[in-house]
Amino acid sequence: MTAAPAPAAVSTWTIDPSHSLVEFSVRHMMVATVKGRFRSFRGTIRLDEANPENSSVEAVIDAASIDTNDEQRDAHLRSDDFLNVEKFPHITFRSKRVEMLGQDRARVIGDLTIRDVTREVALEVEYLGRTRDPWGKERIGFSAHTSINRHDFGVRWNAVLEAGGVVVADTVRINLEIEAVKQD
Repeated sequence: MTAAPAPAAVSTWTIDPSHSLVEFSVRHMMVATVKGRFRSFRGTIRLDEANPENSSVEAVIDAASIDTNDEQRDAHLRSDDFLNVEKFPHITFRSKRVEMLGQDRARVIGDLTIRDVTREVALEVEYLGRTRDPWGKERIGFSAHTSINRHDFGVRWNAVLEAGGVVVADTVRINLEIEAVKQD
């Protein structure tokens, strides 16, 4: 009688918000790019190293933590014109599948929910490496990006400029720099 193969080991990693970044950028008035970030977020990565396609990620962003370095603009972004953080306090992402594109690259497809509207998005992910910190904890790093159309999520406010064009572009670029700590 042969022994059954050992079940695949799946490790759990917690996103370290003090060493991670959730950033976005959008064109403003057709001539400049405005960047911002969310200061408060959390997430869990379940990593199957033997079969990375079986890995998953879940993340929650506190919408009110938006920061563009301009309090008046941030207050407008928190309002019903944009995120309506009182009614929709969280932005969430839950992966559905992982497609490996190479040894250190993958596409993570999942459901992004903004303002209670859920759409499938694809994150282009790069594995940055793995290390042990001075306290003995394992850390892992990823960089990811995607673009969304804000209208797809019910974020429709805009104003037409006198010279033509609009104040806020439809496309929002999202950039993530993630460091996560392995849970024992």
